[in-house]
Amino acid sequence: MLENPKVNIKYKLAALWTTTTFCYLYGDYFELYTPEKVDSLISGENVLNSPTALLIASLIMVIPPLMIVLSLMLKPLINKWLNIIFGSVFTLMMVLIAIGSLTPWYSFYVFLAIVEAVLTATIVWYALNWPRKEQI
Repeated sequence: MLENPKVNIKYKLAALWTTTTFCYLYGDYFELYTPEKVDSLISGENVLNSPTALLIASLIMVIPPLMIVLSLMLKPLINKWLNIIFGSVFTLMMVLIAIGSLTPWYSFYVFLAIVEAVLTATIVWYALNWPRKEQI
């Protein structure tokens, strides 16, 4: 029999946020290979076509990688609630993106959005079930 040591909740959350972040990066990278994407980037005819839009996207997308380190460093109560809040927001966001991306060229995006939604929903589940300190 192999030993199965208990993994600290903070490590689980950090690992889930890390995996989620990689999925976001891969999805955005693979999107560059869809028809006319590069042309829209060059012409500026895309969703992120202003300094404000880029800043807003940056503010949103900095959350998952920050949650990696915050999940390891924050005290349990604030950690729990940030994971519940941001995990819920990103789960909802990815479900909506999956629904809005239902086209043949974006099937990869739908797949990744579903994976990301499952990952962030798992984050919420772990945070909601944060282990309690044993009373002696």
